Amino acid sequence: MTPSIDPTVLLHAIFQEEWDAHLRNDPFFATVVGDKRFNALLPTPGEAEYARQAAELRGFLHRLDTLDRERLTSADRLNLDIFKRLKQDALAEIEFPTYRMSLTRLGGHHTLFAELSTFISFDTEKDYEDYLTRLAGFAAYSEGQIELMREGLRSGWTQPRIALEGVEESITDFIVDDPADSVFLAPMKDIAESVSAETRQRLQVEAERIISKSLVPAYRQLLRFVNDEYLPGARPEIAASSLPDGRRFYAHRVRMNVSLDVTPEEVYQIGLNEVQRIRQEMDAVRTKVGFEGDRAAFGAFLRSDARFYVDTPEQLMREVAYVLKRMDGELPRLFRTLPRQPYGIRPVPNYLAPRSTTAYYWEGAGDGSRPGCYYVNTYDLKSRPLYELEALSLHEAVPGHHLQISLQQELTDLPEFRRFEGFTAFVEGWGLYAERLGLEVGFYTDLYSDYGRLTYEMWRACRLVVDTGMHAFGWTRGRAIEFMAENTALTELNVRNEIDRYIAWPGQALAYKMGELKIRELRARAEQALGERFDLRSFHDAVLLEGAVPLDVLEKKVESWIAAT
Repeated sequence: MTPSIDPTVLLHAIFQEEWDAHLRNDPFFATVVGDKRFNALLPTPGEAEYARQAAELRGFLHRLDTLDRERLTSADRLNLDIFKRLKQDALAEIEFPTYRMSLTRLGGHHTLFAELSTFISFDTEKDYEDYLTRLAGFAAYSEGQIELMREGLRSGWTQPRIALEGVEESITDFIVDDPADSVFLAPMKDIAESVSAETRQRLQVEAERIISKSLVPAYRQLLRFVNDEYLPGARPEIAASSLPDGRRFYAHRVRMNVSLDVTPEEVYQIGLNEVQRIRQEMDAVRTKVGFEGDRAAFGAFLRSDARFYVDTPEQLMREVAYVLKRMDGELPRLFRTLPRQPYGIRPVPNYLAPRSTTAYYWEGAGDGSRPGCYYVNTYDLKSRPLYELEALSLHEAVPGHHLQISLQQELTDLPEFRRFEGFTAFVEGWGLYAERLGLEVGFYTDLYSDYGRLTYEMWRACRLVVDTGMHAFGWTRGRAIEFMAENTALTELNVRNEIDRYIAWPGQALAYKMGELKIRELRARAEQALGERFDLRSFHDAVLLEGAVPLDVLEKKVESWIAAT
């Protein structure tokens, strides 16, 4: 009798095959994680290609079902379960089909392409040659994206028109008369000394030719399509439920982003409850500072008083740097395990800033060759109040996204998909939980800064209400903006940008508060069960050292840690 193959070997073969396929299918993702093998390639957008990828995912999922689960270790059963959930979500995203809605006012394939060079370590001549090859391939890639959006127009899968306002500016930024003014020429302006002078000159000349003859015409073509076809044909409704089979689609988006089996109705009610609780805390702070007006008047005061704003982008970046350097020194009090990967801060690029959110984080390369980066929006400084900076920076950098994501990338005993993929509710829930950690190490001593922390927490609670309200319960954009402005101290520009983000990305905004509530619930459960034996640093190890897992899996992990402790 031929002995059966060890299911562990088969399982990890599936993991490796799917990972390699993932990087081939999305070479931009490969660049972000630091795998240089695909740096000359672009994705191949098209209906047939997505049908092939869907069949490929179904094949991997089918192979999982043939394995003898009982012969796997508990660690590999967890790997299998997480892999299955990730790939089922990826398959659902193709089947709905969200790939026909790649463009929003926040960005799209055209802006991501412009950012890719910031993820590359240009060390050798091949790095530059790969970059030129990728630049030359953009025209065909963008044309493929346009055809997918045309199919979206025919099938009813488009972004809402309101979510596309201003998208033209995000395209015209790349249409330049002189290639020397193009952001795409930046890598060629400081070519590594290891490349010969003759080759450097050739690379620069070739880059300028590709930008003039191929790249700029491709952006002009995209602009014509957007103005002549896409904007006029985009759907007027904002709700995800207005899409074909939209209610089922939004229910999928809720489950995918929350990683729990909850309904829009349940999330909406949780949001209302949190808004009421946080409102009371905000009112208490308003009383402490001695402000005599009501909540609306206090919000107007915070949005207009000059003491809360700086005059230059450099001042804002210095304030951010000071907050983070202070937190760097406090991390050992909160964490037993810290990442080796460093991080930096940069302003949001000009071609994104007017339509971008307040800040965002991009992870470093998995091999440590590129640090993580916290991007701060310095556009319209009167929309960037100082009282938000502590909460914002702790969320995006440390102890938030940079710390969590870098630790995950350094878990080299896990399969690659566990190191570089994950669940939004965990990642964003941790970021919001990290904001509150500042209270435990000396931050938010200024009452206005503490109000800023509370308004950020309120912002995430409001998301539960307005996201479900707009996509499931018939809320208008105006009602969502009014609700957010009434309950937070966010500036008018930030409120509008945020609401339009929720319209463009149904369900994503639910992850933050739902994830944070679960982490706080588990911490409270551990503190109650363990009493004096509770150790915060060990608790954080228990939460973080398996990567970004679904919230129900996290609950089981923490319960096991409590029992073992």
